[in-house]
Amino acid sequence: MADSKLDREFLRTVLSLAAKAEVDRLLLVSDVPLSAEHLRGRPLKKKLVYAVSEDRLAQALRRQGYVCVTVPPYDYSRVEKVKVALVAAMTANVLADGENVLCLTGRSGARMPDTLIRLQIGRGFEEKAAIDTIGLGAEFNPQVVEALVSLAMAIGHEGFEGHPIGTIFVLGDSTAVMEQSKQLTINPFQGISEAERNVLDPNIREALKNFAVLDGAFIIREDGVVLAAGRYLQAGSSADRKGVELPLGLGARHAAAAAITVETHAISISVSQSSGTVRVFKNGEPVLELQQVARRS
Repeated sequence: MADSKLDREFLRTVLSLAAKAEVDRLLLVSDVPLSAEHLRGRPLKKKLVYAVSEDRLAQALRRQGYVCVTVPPYDYSRVEKVKVALVAAMTANVLADGENVLCLTGRSGARMPDTLIRLQIGRGFEEKAAIDTIGLGAEFNPQVVEALVSLAMAIGHEGFEGHPIGTIFVLGDSTAVMEQSKQLTINPFQGISEAERNVLDPNIREALKNFAVLDGAFIIREDGVVLAAGRYLQAGSSADRKGVELPLGLGARHAAAAAITVETHAISISVSQSSGTVRVFKNGEPVLELQQVARRS
């Protein structure tokens, strides 16, 4: 389908705006690079940051002198594309606090972008996207952590069919975690190819929402591959003997989530059934707590 006059005018307007001194970065989330004609006469090369899903394209853009980060090749919504690209760019130290950024993206597979988001790093909705992973360790992929925390927030907010539910995601050190847990029910992810059970895929996250009604925890590898659901964390039964001290009012689910991070090098993300609050645990301590603004009833 040929580009419409509106498509071309939209892109020209965005590029003119990006060239202004007040704009520090233009983040283009697309596998279709800008042409030389688009960039002619505009001092944008030093401002432009590409976020692409193809490694070969990323390497080609870097050889041309562009800053480029890679994002998972899944069919994200436009807003989620921007969130994932922001996490990748901030992890790569491409974007700095206080910078004014224009984020440009469009439909998956489209030649021309159609969506513009303006933000300032350190303020706005990207703070939820860029979950602070400082202190978690280099083995934890920030995009996977962000995806799980966002999923946990959605579960805490929406519940299941109008009923509040709680759950636990255990990420990393999966061999040790599997040894420290046992299967409570049939594992719905057994026998499914790894490419079809990664939490970076929005379709898998939708499936996890449904499986969150199962008793037990989800076990997830560092790269986001879901290994199991419905696992009983044996470490939780003796949390008090593992140096776990939780704030008053947190029960068995949080004790299990904290204890498994003492017994292993994993982190855990718990969703409170009573309040929907999401907590991230490492070394038995809550390192992040996110309250629900409101819950769906």
